[in-house]
Amino acid sequence: MSVQQYDGIGEAFEGFKSLPLMRYGEVPSFLGMVGDVSGTSVLDLACGTGFYSREFKRRGATDVPGVDISVEMVAAAQRIEQREPLDVRYEVGDVAELRPLDRRFGIAVGVQCLNYAEDIAAMERMCRNIHRSLVPGGEFFVLAQKPDYRFDCPSLDTYGFLCEPTGEEDETGPRVRVTALLDPQPISIVTTAPRREVYEECLRAAGFGEVEWVPLQVSEAGIREFGEDFWADLLANPPLEMLRCRA
Repeated sequence: MSVQQYDGIGEAFEGFKSLPLMRYGEVPSFLGMVGDVSGTSVLDLACGTGFYSREFKRRGATDVPGVDISVEMVAAAQRIEQREPLDVRYEVGDVAELRPLDRRFGIAVGVQCLNYAEDIAAMERMCRNIHRSLVPGGEFFVLAQKPDYRFDCPSLDTYGFLCEPTGEEDETGPRVRVTALLDPQPISIVTTAPRREVYEECLRAAGFGEVEWVPLQVSEAGIREFGEDFWADLLANPPLEMLRCRA
């Protein structure tokens, strides 16, 4: 499901980060949760076109390999690296079948990663592979669809997105169609919103502890740009949620 969708997007995926939900919600919230990465190695899983890989490298991470299952996404990330060299390495790989890496990392991140597991067994394999890739005490940070999102935010399109249930159900949770309202051509992706207990049980089965859910916030820059009232619907029913845990 995920490979074919993302192979058709390529560098257009970079445009997602310009939309209000991403620019003032996801990006500052996720970077704020991960915190200071200076002097730390960061493994970016489901790296896409490398947006977060580059951010962590700019913020002082010592080593940032990016892994993504989509050949075209990795190719787009490598093209950006050629234009703006940051010494970030990218490779094609499936997190559920992640090859043993040549080192362990202090931090791993998975933005829209675990929710592409085809079933609970695949998510648990992902979590075990990520745990194996971290040093003892290393942290894993996740961003995904909010598990119990109600699909009734009255103005989600105002923030640049639509999020609709497809009516189908996977073993991990309901399928959803997310549409980024990009100009001139919106882009839709079908993913799954795994249940909260699925995330928690798979992470703990893989050896992770201190599992903590972290709510999405809006940056001060977003408040200054649009005002508090603009964000009220989003904060009342955010479509995204984050979690953190420790190996």
